[in-house]
Amino acid sequence: MTINEKQDEIIDNFDLLDELQEKMRYVVDFGKKLPSMPEEYQTEDNLIRGCQSKVWLHSEMRGDKVHFEADSEREAQISRGLVSLLIWILSDEKAEDVANADLYFIERIGLKSFVSSRRSGGLASMIHQMKQFATQQAAKNQTAA
Repeated sequence: MTINEKQDEIIDNFDLLDELQEKMRYVVDFGKKLPSMPEEYQTEDNLIRGCQSKVWLHSEMRGDKVHFEADSEREAQISRGLVSLLIWILSDEKAEDVANADLYFIERIGLKSFVSSRRSGGLASMIHQMKQFATQQAAKNQTAA
C-alpha cells in the first residue's frame, strides 16, 4: 500500500464513525496495536519535544526505506494512538516519499477538532521529526547517486 492508500483507508474507517467517542476509541485502539519499542531506544534524544506526554520515536534506514518505531507512557493512550497512525502510514516507505508526503488524512478526519491544542502540537512535532529524518536521508541518497 502507498502512503495515500493508507491515508484513504483511515479516512474510510473514520467515515463509518459518527460520534466523537467512537473516533477517540479508534485512535486509542490503533495505539494498542503498536508494539513496544526496545528500552534502548527510549532515550532523551528520541523524545519528541512538544508532546503532552512522553513519546519516543526511533528512526532508521532499512535498505532504501525509512523505518520508525515509537512508544509512549502507558497512560498516554491518545498520543500512542496518534504516533501509531503516523507510523502505519509512513514507516517502511522510501525516504523521498515520506519527506514529500501530504498528510491530508489529518484534516479529512477532523483530527485537530477532537484532540487538544497541546496534543495537536505534539502531533505536529511527531510529523516534523519523521519528515526531518526522511528529508535528511533523501538528501544523502541524492548525494550518493
